[in-house]
Amino acid sequence: MWENARQHGPGTLRHRGRKGRRVARMDAAGISELHARVCKAMADPTRLLIINELRDGPRSVGDVAEALGISQPNVSRHLAMLRDRGFVTAERFGASVHYGLASPKILRAMDLLREFMAEELGGHAAGRLAVAEPAVTGQ
Repeated sequence: MWENARQHGPGTLRHRGRKGRRVARMDAAGISELHARVCKAMADPTRLLIINELRDGPRSVGDVAEALGISQPNVSRHLAMLRDRGFVTAERFGASVHYGLASPKILRAMDLLREFMAEELGGHAAGRLAVAEPAVTGQ
């Protein structure tokens, strides 16, 4: 039932699931690698701003760029990375593409990290952190 893990790359075990379909299972190293890739996607201040801008629903690249005061090529580059990591989805509407969050869990994770940081800072800084946005760099 289990196939040789070496055939499918480090950190991955495969087995035949129901109806003979291949199902990937990750070991601890594979999960840690995936975790690092997800964290890297969230490690950029501009990407955090873009994720936050998509909080209320899908938006076009132009809308996001205008709202954040960032060039469209820069927003497109960051959205491509977020799409590659599975954070956002894209849907074409006529000539424009609208990007939306792939899961509300992304916002919950981001909000949970902000709550943690606010608690760590404590006192008066906590209120500011809850509404403050990360600084945009590299425009």
